[in-house]
Amino acid sequence: MEKDTYKTIKSESEGFYSDKGSKFYAFAYPVSSEEEFKEHLQYLKKKYHDARHHVYAFIIGSDRSFYRASDDGEPSNSSGIPVLGQIRSFELTNVAIIVVRYFGGTKLGVPGLINAYKTSAYDALSNAEIIEKTVNDDIGLIFSYDDMSFVMKVIKDYDAEIIFQEFMEECRIEISIRKSMKDNFISAIEQNHRIVVKKQ
Repeated sequence: MEKDTYKTIKSESEGFYSDKGSKFYAFAYPVSSEEEFKEHLQYLKKKYHDARHHVYAFIIGSDRSFYRASDDGEPSNSSGIPVLGQIRSFELTNVAIIVVRYFGGTKLGVPGLINAYKTSAYDALSNAEIIEKTVNDDIGLIFSYDDMSFVMKVIKDYDAEIIFQEFMEECRIEISIRKSMKDNFISAIEQNHRIVVKKQ
């Protein structure tokens, strides 16, 4: 059966590492889009505008297929990829990590940089609360007021979440339901032939 859960972090967390005077401040965020990640990046670039580098990596999507990593001026593959590697080793998605580096005057070399970025990212994720979420699909329902109690019972039985509702002459509800329960939910609803089901 297709896996319909994924692991992410509950809220923002921070990590820190220092080596030869250089300081690495890591910030981990739960994100659901690249736009959301960019807002965090802009905020940190403004707040730590005097830092030498703002290295980042993120993975988005329940299948973990959309990801990016940036060295932001550090030697190639010395920073963004090690940060990305930590998100992967924790088996997380919908997570972004931004590491702010203040240069301490002594070059660390590529092995030193890999260790610093990896360790600060690891620290941020170790301090985070990791949670499991379900992969959900949205379904729209259109029905008459007379069928309201039937619809509400099925929604409750399948532990679906109502994300929109409008009760006029024609009632409309949008629900979010766990992917693995979607087909059974639709079968249950369609036992009442008056209800129109719109799959998103």
